[in-house]
Amino acid sequence: MSIPKEPRQLMINLMYLVLTALLALNVSAEVMTAFFTIDKGITNSNNIVENTNQTIMRNIDAQVEAYNNELNQGYLAKAKEAKQVSEDFVTYVDELKKELFEKAGGPSEKNPEQPKRIKDKDVTTRLLVGLENEKGKGYDLMDRINSTRAKLLELVDNDQGIAASIPLKIDEESVTKSKKKDWVYYNFQQMPVAAVFPILTKFQNDSKASATTVLNHLLGKVAGQDVKFDAFEPVISATKGYVIRGEKYEADIFLSAYSTSNTDNTKIYVNGTNLPVEAGKASYSAAATSIGTKKYKVKIEITNPLTGEVKSYDREFEYEVGERSVTVSADKMNVFYIGVDNPISVSAAGISSNDLRVSVSGGGGSITKLSGANYIVNVDQPTDDCRINVAGGGLSDSKVFRVKRIPDPVARLGNKEDGSMGNGEFKAQAGLIAWLDNFDFEAKCEIQGFRLVRVPKRQDPIEVINSGGRYSGDANRIVDQAKPGDTYYFFDVKARCPGDKAGRKINSLVFNIK
Repeated sequence: MSIPKEPRQLMINLMYLVLTALLALNVSAEVMTAFFTIDKGITNSNNIVENTNQTIMRNIDAQVEAYNNELNQGYLAKAKEAKQVSEDFVTYVDELKKELFEKAGGPSEKNPEQPKRIKDKDVTTRLLVGLENEKGKGYDLMDRINSTRAKLLELVDNDQGIAASIPLKIDEESVTKSKKKDWVYYNFQQMPVAAVFPILTKFQNDSKASATTVLNHLLGKVAGQDVKFDAFEPVISATKGYVIRGEKYEADIFLSAYSTSNTDNTKIYVNGTNLPVEAGKASYSAAATSIGTKKYKVKIEITNPLTGEVKSYDREFEYEVGERSVTVSADKMNVFYIGVDNPISVSAAGISSNDLRVSVSGGGGSITKLSGANYIVNVDQPTDDCRINVAGGGLSDSKVFRVKRIPDPVARLGNKEDGSMGNGEFKAQAGLIAWLDNFDFEAKCEIQGFRLVRVPKRQDPIEVINSGGRYSGDANRIVDQAKPGDTYYFFDVKARCPGDKAGRKINSLVFNIK
């Protein structure tokens, strides 16, 4: 497909890319609903184009009033006719959409803005393609497109340069490549109801954009070098709004209804960076290095060529970066640990998180969904082959993780592992504590017990057994006897961490009393 020069037509091509991508998926109710989201987006664009056309008409009126002559009156009459021709086509398509809505069961109870049978393909085929011996209304639509285009071209004396910029037309090249019977079959044969609405709205957009092309041409005829626009609108035309990591996001940013001859009076900024402006627009690209929704701010400054007044217009735009395949990311580390909650995130390009089925196998694992793409994995057996399995939307994949015990904790007396300690400080300690250093999870290990040996200066050693981490009984007694020159040994220290079936032996400690 050749890339058109008209910025709005680039936006419509984006719609076709999204529409084609959605149809290629295993279509779910959410995807069907997405078609109506696209339809609403194009309708909003139609409103912007309509506002632009009204602005151009006001400027034509103002110029004809200022330079009232027979020639300019003729241009004004053509401008009004062009707008009316476009509006007549839009009204015709509105009636066609109403009929399709009713034949698809009328408003649904869940969402009155959508018909009941949004997945029905027979409704669109019967209405628009027709039955065996009766042509559908798609052929009348095709004739209306051709006649509306012809009327608009007559108003500009069939100028071929302008004809190339008028988007309302029958795309015979795509039909030929598709090997479909004709244009109607290509667009509507066995097409779900939900997918047809944005297609019809796209034709309305083409009609309005075609009128814009004609009106701009006529405005140039009556305005000469004294063109003055009193309303401006920042517009973005992106190649696509959903890109794969590693690709580039590309978009054209331009000012609607602004003459391309006034390039020197236009400045365009993205996130504060001034972009080169050519023919009234700038191109912006950004590397897609991480997944998620990305936003960027556009600022356009316009200097009025007649008054020198500078006006500024700001808007924020966004796009989404996804992956081509399933992504399962451990939110804290690259392994699962026994005895703690292991958070993970699961996503798949083009598939709603609600349509994904996520399970775990190996490591005695279980998985719990929190919300959206977030899950908690719990495991109880060490292994190198614990799999997170993801299926749904025609996709099936799995990712392998290792399962480990929580690392050995470190036993400390106070904040020390060994060394010298003052007599008073030593007696003030309540016992040993097990510390998990540099461990990112919420987990606490407990001291199960230890063997405490006091070696008084020039006396025989005294040994006691202590249960738990805190001193009790004999351990308290020999700690209270501490004097400078004594040495205390903590042997056979055992600790138990979450997920442990039995205690584990950890580090010993030695303290010299000073």
